[in-house]
Order: sequence, then structure tokens, then C-alpha cells
Amino acid sequence: MIGIFQAKIKMFIRNPWVFIIMTAMSIGFAWIIGGTGAYTAITIPVYTTSDSIKNSVIGDILDDTDAYNFEWLTEEEVIDKLSSNKAEVGVALHENDFRIIVGVETPTSKIMEQTIEDAYAKKAQFEQIVDASGATTVAEKEAVLDELQLSLESPVFAIESSSFRGTDAFISDITIHTMFGFTLFFVIYTIAYNVLPILVEKKEGIWDRVILSPVKKWEMYIANLVYSFLVGYLQVVIIFSVFRFVVGVDFHGRFIETLLLMMTYVFAIVALSILLTAIVKTVAQFNAILPIIAVSSAMIGGAYWPIEIVESKLLLGLSKVNPVTYGMEMLNGAVVYQYPLEELLFPISILLIMGVVFIGVGIHLMEKRHI
Repeated sequence: MIGIFQAKIKMFIRNPWVFIIMTAMSIGFAWIIGGTGAYTAITIPVYTTSDSIKNSVIGDILDDTDAYNFEWLTEEEVIDKLSSNKAEVGVALHENDFRIIVGVETPTSKIMEQTIEDAYAKKAQFEQIVDASGATTVAEKEAVLDELQLSLESPVFAIESSSFRGTDAFISDITIHTMFGFTLFFVIYTIAYNVLPILVEKKEGIWDRVILSPVKKWEMYIANLVYSFLVGYLQVVIIFSVFRFVVGVDFHGRFIETLLLMMTYVFAIVALSILLTAIVKTVAQFNAILPIIAVSSAMIGGAYWPIEIVESKLLLGLSKVNPVTYGMEMLNGAVVYQYPLEELLFPISILLIMGVVFIGVGIHLMEKRHI
């Protein structure tokens, strides 16, 4: 068995193109359609006529704003960015008011104007509090402002907000969904084409010659299945790692759990590939039926779009016998809905049961037909 497995590894090293192409296509399609999932704040060039404004409450509020990235520049640099279309709008901050310099009229300018107005309003409130405190010297005013800032950072009470949704509602994250969907889709091809050599070797009589050696038939099956599983799982690990550490997609803290859960899906697809290999008689038939099975499974199983938006009872019924359905349910449950492991046992169990049934039926058909 070890010898067969080593031979498969050497063949993979010599001809890894199917693996590379499917991995690259999965990453490419998921990245193009789903995006990176990372929000990038809009950069707004800002200049001020007084350096004290940048170090005041207004500067602190603008620097802490998440929606925009206010970039402090000189007046000439701001004008240059606007004239070269490197920025939509710019801002000139004065002591008691501000001016919006519009390069391109967009909704951004209106929303940003409200943010700056709120900053000036907050500055006016602070000034009123300082005046009411009776502070006269600069040191006393700064002490009042420091005390006020400290009280804001440590409020007397906190407000906690929460949300709820109905039982029929679902959460959709386009980046997460496309990443999972295309990974589950393309790994079908990778695994299936690594199981296909079983059919080829049987038809060419290679298995008959190997059986004459001390190698047992079950060892030949195990070596092929373990090899196909490891190659498929390696593709999943590479895709998810690229999105996690290169693209920057957040798995909501469930990256390791996601990789572990994918083992059940890869096992089910290996078993499905064994069944397909047992049903077809030639490589041409396999090449014809595999795209039909893979594409239809991805469409019915919700890899291309959320299955929650499907209303056809026929398609929903077919999805119940589709490994992709339970793979998406398992991954979305872990990452998007943050379900604990016990709530994911149903799709995990279904995938394991499918894998055992598919392998059993597939090997039985292979041995019965003597192919």
C-alpha cells in the first residue's frame, strides 16, 4: 500500500497541472466575484489654516472616524489631488468653520460634510463646558478638557445593543459565500480526476498484475482513496489560506474549525467520485458526466447563490441528496452564523453517511462488473 501511495505522489509531482489549474480558478473566481471582503475607508485630503485645529477636538474626532481616512496635507497638495482627480473632495478647516472643496459631485461630499459638522458641534460643546467651569488660564482650561476627555473614555454606564432576526431570515456574506461555493465546486474536479486512474488502471489490466503480487486489493483501494483525499484537502487548505493570510478575508475566528469541517466534505466527494468511476465504462463517459454532476450539484446545492432564495420544491428536494448542500450548510453555519459544533452535527453526519454509502456501492459495482 505504501508503495502504491508513493507512486501516486511521484505522478502528482510530475503532472500537477489539474491541481494547479483548479486551485487557481477557484481562487480567481471567488476573488473576482466575491471581492476581498475588506472594507477600505475613503481617503479625504484635508488642510487647515491653524495648526491648533489638528491637535484639537476636531482633529481627534476626524482621526478616529472609521468611515473616512482624513489625510492631513498642505493647501497646495489638496488642490493638486483634486485637480488630478486623485480625490473626489477636499476640506479646508478654519477656526470656527470649514469649507468643502468639491472635485466631483458625489454622495460622499454630503455624508462627509455631516461628519465634519458633528466635529465642530462637539468642539462648541467642549468650549461651553470649559466656559461654564470658570477656568481662566490656559492650564486650567487644558485640565478641564483632560478631565472631560477622561470622563468620556470611562462613562458612568454603558449601553449594550443587540439585534434579532426571524426564523426564516438568513445572513448573506457575498465574499464568504463565493469563497466557499467555488472551493466546494472546483475541488470536485480535482478529486474526481485523481480517482479516475482507478478506472484506467483496471481497464488496462494494471490491477490484475498488481494483484498477483503480495499487495492485497483492499490496500490498492485504500492507497488510491487516501491519495485522492489528501490532494483534494490540500487544495482546500491552499485556497482558504490564500484568502485568510493574503487577501485578508476574516473567517470570524473560525479558520481552523473550517479546515477541520472540510474533511467531511472532501471525504464525501472522494466517495462520490468512486461511485461515478464505477458507473461509467470509459474515460470519455467519465469526462462527459463529471461536468454535469459538478455544475448541477453546485447550482442545486447553493454554491453559486444562497439556497434560501430558491423556491422550487423540486430543486429543494434534489438538494437533500447533494453533498454540496450540506457542505455549504456546514461552512456557513460555522463561519457566518457562528453555530457551535453540536449544531453542525447534522450536516457532518449526512456527509459521512453519504461517503460510506457511495464508497460501498461504488466498490461493489466495480467488483461485480470486473472492470
